[in-house]
Amino acid sequence: MALDKTFNAQDAEKRLYDAWEQAGAFKAGANAREGAETFSIMIPPPNVTGVLHMGHAFNNTLQDILIRWHRMRGHDTLWQPGQDHAGIATQMVVERELAKAQQPGRREMGREAFLDKVWEWKSQSGGTIIEQLKRLGASCDWSRNAFTMSGAPNAPAGEEGNFHDAVIKVFVDMYDKGLIYRGKRLVNWDPHFETAISDLEVENTEVDGHMWHFKYPLAGGATYTYVEKDEDGNVLFEEERDYISIATTRPETMLGDGAVAVHPSDERYAPIVGKLCEIPVGPKEHRRLIPIITDDYPDPTFGSGAVKITGAHDFNDYEVARRGGIPMYRLMDTTGAMRADGAPYAETAEIALAVARGDRTLSEAEADAINLVPDDLRGLDRFEARERVVDQITAEGLAVMTQAHDPRLGRAAQKPLAPEEGGEAREDTMVPLVEAKKIMQPFGDRSKVVIEPMLTDQWFVDTAKIVGPALDAVRNGEVEILPEQDKKVYFHWLENIEPWCISRQLWWGHQIPVWFDEDGNEYCAATEAEAQAKAPGKTLTRDPDVLDTWFSSGLWPIGTLGWPEQTEELEKYFPTSVLITGFDIIFFWVARMMMMQYAVVGQKPFDTVYVHALVRDEKGKKMSKSLGNVLDPIELIDEYGADAVRFTLTSMAAMGRDLKLSTARIDGYRKFGNKIWNATAFAERNGVLEVPHGDTPPETTLTVNKWIKGEIAKTREAVDAALAQYRFNDAANTLYAFVWGTFCDWYLEFTKPIFDGDDATAIAETRATYGWALDQCLILLHPIMPFITEELWGQKDRPGMLVHADWPTYTAADMVDEQADAELNWVIALIQNIRSARVSMGVPGSLKVPMVYTDIDAAGMLAWERNADLIARRAGVESLQKVDAFPKGTASIPSRAATLGLPLEGIIDIDAEKARLEKSLEKLGKEIGGLKGRLNNPKFAASAPEEVVAETQANLHARQEEADQLQAALDRLAEMA
Repeated sequence: MALDKTFNAQDAEKRLYDAWEQAGAFKAGANAREGAETFSIMIPPPNVTGVLHMGHAFNNTLQDILIRWHRMRGHDTLWQPGQDHAGIATQMVVERELAKAQQPGRREMGREAFLDKVWEWKSQSGGTIIEQLKRLGASCDWSRNAFTMSGAPNAPAGEEGNFHDAVIKVFVDMYDKGLIYRGKRLVNWDPHFETAISDLEVENTEVDGHMWHFKYPLAGGATYTYVEKDEDGNVLFEEERDYISIATTRPETMLGDGAVAVHPSDERYAPIVGKLCEIPVGPKEHRRLIPIITDDYPDPTFGSGAVKITGAHDFNDYEVARRGGIPMYRLMDTTGAMRADGAPYAETAEIALAVARGDRTLSEAEADAINLVPDDLRGLDRFEARERVVDQITAEGLAVMTQAHDPRLGRAAQKPLAPEEGGEAREDTMVPLVEAKKIMQPFGDRSKVVIEPMLTDQWFVDTAKIVGPALDAVRNGEVEILPEQDKKVYFHWLENIEPWCISRQLWWGHQIPVWFDEDGNEYCAATEAEAQAKAPGKTLTRDPDVLDTWFSSGLWPIGTLGWPEQTEELEKYFPTSVLITGFDIIFFWVARMMMMQYAVVGQKPFDTVYVHALVRDEKGKKMSKSLGNVLDPIELIDEYGADAVRFTLTSMAAMGRDLKLSTARIDGYRKFGNKIWNATAFAERNGVLEVPHGDTPPETTLTVNKWIKGEIAKTREAVDAALAQYRFNDAANTLYAFVWGTFCDWYLEFTKPIFDGDDATAIAETRATYGWALDQCLILLHPIMPFITEELWGQKDRPGMLVHADWPTYTAADMVDEQADAELNWVIALIQNIRSARVSMGVPGSLKVPMVYTDIDAAGMLAWERNADLIARRAGVESLQKVDAFPKGTASIPSRAATLGLPLEGIIDIDAEKARLEKSLEKLGKEIGGLKGRLNNPKFAASAPEEVVAETQANLHARQEEADQLQAALDRLAEMA
C-alpha cells in the first residue's frame, strides 16, 4: 500500500495508541532485557476533577520522553499513573452538580449519602484527564492506575487498593511518635467552603483598597508629648497628644485587638510604652483597653509606626502575639460573619479589660471562647461590619483628619459635605484620612471569596522533627534538584519551616482516625474498634475532619507501589528514578514527599528532581482566562497533532527558563513532521522500503553513505548526552537540525543522482544505507514524536513495533569515516557560503554563475571533482576555472581548502546594490538607536512589564543581527570594488 500524501494525525493517533495498549507496550517491565537496570517515574497525580492544561501537557511530555527512551534501551521501566482525590475541588464540583440537578445539598443528605454521590461522580466523570493524557501519547502503565482514596471504607466495588490503609497507618504511627498533634493556630480560612486551606490554594491578587487612620485614646485621659525629628535630631513637629494613631485596611478586626505595638527604637512613643489605650469602637461604657507594647515587627518609617495587634486574624500579628503573650480573640464564625454566640458584650468586655490590666489571665481556649463583638454588630457580614465600625469611629470624632485636597485621598474616600454641613468642600475642609491604595488581597482559588486568617483547632505535623533528613539528602547529593535555582527554593522553605496543618473541614477525604470521649480525651487508632479498645466503656465520637490531600499525596511514591505491604514492585522500583514537576509545588509536594518518605520508610523517594518552568503565551504573559490567552492542549492536538505539540514543548524546555508558546511555532514543527514523512515517501519511490535491513549499519563504500553513518552516530551521542542531563531542548534541537538539515536537505539530495543513475551496486548500497538511516531517524525521534514515527515504522514488515525497537549504542568513534566526513562537510559548507554570498549580493536565484579559484589543495579538488554536479545543482554554479587573480567585481567565498570567488561584474549593479544596502542599514540604525534608548531609560526598565522589556531586548538582538549581515554584505561589495 502506497504511503498517503500526508500524515493524518486524527485518524492515526487513536489507532496507534490502541495498538500499543493491546500489545501491553506500556506495562511495567515491557521490553526489559534480562538483568536490566530499573527506571521509574511517579506521575504528579492530577486532580480527579482535572482536565489537561498546558502545564500538564509540558510536564507529561517530558516524563514520556524519558520513559520511552529508557524502555527502548531495554531498561525495566515503570511510569506509575494515578489521580489525587483533590478534597476541596472534588467536593465543590459534586455540590455544584447536585445544585444544578436540583437535588438535596450536602448537609441535607448527610455525610454517607454525600460520599456515595462523590464516588458515583468519580466513576462517571473522574477519568477525563486519563483519556486526555492518552491523546498526548503518555505511555503510562494504566493497568496500575492509582487513586489516593482507593481502599477507603466507603469506596464502591472497582475502587480496590490499599492507599487508604497506607495513609491511616502513617497518621497513627506519626501520632504515636509525637509527630502529629492537635492545636490552635492561625490558618487560611475559606468562608465559602468553611475549611482551612493551604497556601497553594490562596491567590494573592492586587486590588483597590483603603487604609483608614484612627485614634486610640490613652486610658484615663493621659497625655504625652509627641515629637518627630529628622535624621540629624532636629525637631520637625511637636504636639501634645492624648491618643496613639494606627492605620488599618481591615477596621472590623479592631474589635479583636490585643495590643498596640511600636518598635523599641521609636522614641516618639517611649513615654507611653506600657500604658493602656482604648479601642475606639463599641459601647462607651464598656470600652476595651489594651496595652501599648514594643516589638521588632512595626516599621517606624511606615505610617504612624504603631501597629494594632489582632493575633486571631493576621499572620504577622499572630507571631507578635505569641512572642508577647497577647491574648488572641476570634471575631468571626466559619462563614466569615461576625460571631453571634456567647455571653453579651458587656460581660466579655469586662473579662478582656481585666486581662489588659493584668488582673487575670486567659488560656488559649478561654480567649477563643470570648466573643468581643459588640452586640449591635453580631451576626453581620464582615464587610458590612467594616462599614459600621468606620461610621461609628468617624461619628465619634476618633478618625484622624486631614485636608480635603490631601493627595493621599482617593475618590472613594472623598465624601463631599452635605448641604447642612456647609455645601461643597473647600481646600481647607478637614475630612477623615482614608488613603486609597493598592493592597494584596487573598482569595480562595476555587471559591473566589476573600480568605480570612482564622484561629482554629487543627491537626499539625511537627515538621521541625522530620525536616532534617530531607535537608541533608539534598545537601549531600543523595537527591539532586535541577536546576540550581530551585534547590535554593527548596532550602529556603525547609530551613524556615512551620508546623504543617493537615486537617480540613470537609467530608471528601481520609477522615482523621482520632476519636474523642465526652471529656475531650483523644484516642488515635486505625479503626473504631481499636479506638474503643483503648477507651472501654466510654462513648466515642470521631473527629469529623479529613486530611489535607497533600498529606496523602506526600505518600505517593510508596503508596502506589503497595506499601505497607512489601510488594515486588516496591522492592524493584523504589526509590524511584526521577520526579518531574513544576516549580510551584516544590514545597507543597516535593519537600513533603521527601520529609514523609524519610519519616515513614527511612529512604529517599527519588534520585533526581527535575523542576520545569512555566508555559506562557508568545509574549511571555502568564496564561489566564481573564486575559483570553489560554492555549488548550487538546484543541492544539486536534489542529496540529500530538507530535507537533510535544516537539514544540520539548524544543523550548531550556532548564530554568519559561516557555513562550505560539501556534505559529507549533505549526512549524507540524511541518517538521511532514519533512520526515516526505523523506519516507522519497524512500518508497526509490525502492528503499522494499529492501530488508536490520539494526546493524550496512557496509558502505560510497563517500556519501559513509558520511551519513558518521553524522547519525554523532547525533545519537548528542541526543543521549542531552537526555541524560535533562537538557530536553538540546535533544530536540539536535534532532531537528539533523533530520531536517543533514538528512533531508543534504543526504536525500546527495542520493538523488545515485538513484537516478545506472550503477546497480551504488543504488543497492544507497537503498540499504538510506533505509537504515531513515530507521535511525525514526528511532531517535520516537520518544518526542511517537505517533508519526510509529506510523512510518509500520510501512515496512517488521518483527515488532517501534515503541519496543532497540535504542542504538553505536559511537562516533566506530562510525565516523574521517575522509568522508571532511569531504562532505567541505562540500556542504561551500554550497552554504555560495548561497549566502548570492543572497547578500542580490544575485537572482535562477541564474547560473561561474566560480573561479586562485588555489585549491588536493583534498579540495578531489571533493570538487566528486561532487561537482551536486554543487552546481545546489549552489547555482555552472563551472570552476583557475585564474591568476580575481577579476574586478569578484565576491570571495570562504573555504577551508581553497581561495574561491564569484565574478559578478555585469551580473549585478554594484553601485545600485551598495546604495540599497546602505539605505537599509541606515533605517536599521535608527530602529536600533530607538530600541537602545528605551532599554537604557531607567523609567522604562522600572515601569514596563517584564514581558515588554524582554520583547524589546529580543527585537534589538534581531535588528542587530540583521545589521551585521548587511554590513558584511557591504564589506564584500567594498572588497569587490
